Amino acid sequence: MPKILVLYYSRHGSVARLARQVARGVATVKGAEAVVRTVPPVSATSEATNPPVPDDGPPYASLDDLAECDGLILGSPTRFGNMAAPLKHFLDNTTSLWLKGTLVDRPAAVFTATGSLHGGQETTLTSMMLPLMHHGMLLVGLPYTEAALQQTRSGGTPYGASHFAGSDGSEPDTEEETQLAQVLGARVARLSRALTESRS
Repeated sequence: MPKILVLYYSRHGSVARLARQVARGVATVKGAEAVVRTVPPVSATSEATNPPVPDDGPPYASLDDLAECDGLILGSPTRFGNMAAPLKHFLDNTTSLWLKGTLVDRPAAVFTATGSLHGGQETTLTSMMLPLMHHGMLLVGLPYTEAALQQTRSGGTPYGASHFAGSDGSEPDTEEETQLAQVLGARVARLSRALTESRS
C-alpha cells in the first residue's frame, strides 16, 4: 500500500485547497494512501518558536514522514518566482536523508498557487524540483494528453498543478485547476504503486 506524502506550505489557504485536491487524486488509486502534512512558518526573529502542533490543518511534517513515503508531492505559494521560505527551510534540513539516498527512485511532483497569472508559476514549480532531483527522485508532470491542460485559462502547467488565486487570494479554484491537481495526485500514486510492486 503506497503512502504518498502531500507536503505543503500555505499562508492564505490557496495552496492548502490545492493540496486537498491532490490528496483526493491519490485516493482514487486502489491501495494508495495520501498523508497530508504542512510545515511551520519561519520568522526573522530567532527567538520565535512555533507550537509543536498547528492550531488547525494537518500536522507538521517530520523527516520520518519523508523517509516512510513511497511518493512525494510538494506544494508552495509563489514568492518572486520561487518556493516560499518555510518549505525551502524544511527541505534544507533533509541532508541526512540525502546522504543515505533514502528518497532515490521515488516519484515526486509539485504544485503552486500564485497571485497573478504571470507571477512565476512555472519557475516556482521548477525551483521545487531542484532539491527533489538532488535526492534522486523521479519527477512527474502533467502530459498534454490531459484535456484540462489544453482548456485551462488560469492555472495548470506541464510542470505541475497550479492555481491563479488573484492578488487578494479570492479567486475560486476552476474546474480545470481542480481536475489537474487530482490527476497529478493519481499519477504519482499509480507510479508509486507500480514501483512498489516491482520491488516486491
